[in-house]
Amino acid sequence: MRKLSAVFVLLFFSVCAFAQTADRSDSVIARYIESEKVNISHNNSLVLLTSGKEKFEDMFAAIGKARHSVHLEYFNFRNDSIAGALFELLKRKAAEGVKVRVLYDAFGNASNNKPIKKDELRELRAGGLEIYEYYPMRFPWVDYALHRDHRKIVVIDGKIAYTGGMNVADYYINGTEQVGNWRDMHMRVEGDVVGDFQNIFLRMWNKTARQNVCGNEYYPHAIAQGDTALAGLKMDTCGNNGQKAIAVVNREPRRSPKIIREVFLHAINSAQNNIEIVNPYFTLNRKLRKALKKAIKRGVELEIMVSENSDIPITPRVVDYNARKLQKKGAKVYYYRGGFHHSKIMTVDGLYSYLGSANLNARSLSYDFECNLLVLDECTTSELRSIFEKDKRENCVPLTDEYWHKRPGWKNFQGWMFHFLEPFL
Repeated sequence: MRKLSAVFVLLFFSVCAFAQTADRSDSVIARYIESEKVNISHNNSLVLLTSGKEKFEDMFAAIGKARHSVHLEYFNFRNDSIAGALFELLKRKAAEGVKVRVLYDAFGNASNNKPIKKDELRELRAGGLEIYEYYPMRFPWVDYALHRDHRKIVVIDGKIAYTGGMNVADYYINGTEQVGNWRDMHMRVEGDVVGDFQNIFLRMWNKTARQNVCGNEYYPHAIAQGDTALAGLKMDTCGNNGQKAIAVVNREPRRSPKIIREVFLHAINSAQNNIEIVNPYFTLNRKLRKALKKAIKRGVELEIMVSENSDIPITPRVVDYNARKLQKKGAKVYYYRGGFHHSKIMTVDGLYSYLGSANLNARSLSYDFECNLLVLDECTTSELRSIFEKDKRENCVPLTDEYWHKRPGWKNFQGWMFHFLEPFL
């Protein structure tokens, strides 16, 4: 009898252990997301827009078909040719009776070398656009740099939404003299996930404009057969088009302050095979750095892509410091030389992806309003991994001991010195 009991106990624990090892990382992250009351919808399509040209052409075409409302929320609109073309299009839609609402961040505008000015705002409002500045910078400017709106969201007729890493600026197409080609990633989605974006926008809009815009008219049903909303746009070529599971991970300083970084942490801690990361401001924090080191230690292949060039002076040295620390632990690090890689992408185990506006720095993880997509889809993840591999082959140089020791010593010293500023970068 005792032998049978012992066998039963052993069998029980073996089954439990097997169940745990068989639990895929996408299931783990999905359970975590749901425990945090973040909605996962399962009827979505997603299209990757892998260049500024592709993003703006697709978005302009979609806006041109708008019949009811166009909502835009951006960190900044650079006052250049692409913003000018966008605003002209929006004025035409407003003249057609479409409700056009635009939000931009005051700090984002002020830090822009071609900001929108007051006379231009008056002109846009006279053209039928409702446009508001989030969190105006006023004396004494004590906390003007905190809690900025870094999201990039466009919602058209409640049917189509865009999000990603790109603001509105022509350097996403033409590059800049400082860094060359400006590489970034944007996404277009359809399905119930669009309603989540509409909720985010309207909550910020009503807070900023002191209005109460709401109602079913902003949440139409899915795009019906024969609807021309998607005509001429890039299409989702995955076989599960219309059936993708996607969650919008939205950081708001008071409402959901930890969610962006906690998803990063849970994703890293539950990874079983591989992690790929592309991020321009890879300054990390202590918990993330520790999680990545532990992942390497338990056998997860970690690949990281950062840029040799950057638009911010101090940050690259801190990125170098963190990249080197992880490379010495076993991570594979690649320096992107095709310009400036501004994308924010992570794939885990080839099963799911996490991408959007959030950088791996203190601003995105602890201060600003941010918005990421958790895409629980192997096809989309495969597309992202293919792009990663192509960049490795064509535009990257690996970080090796030889590469590191050829660098000027002052750069390495700056990395060590400036990494103490990570909580503020």
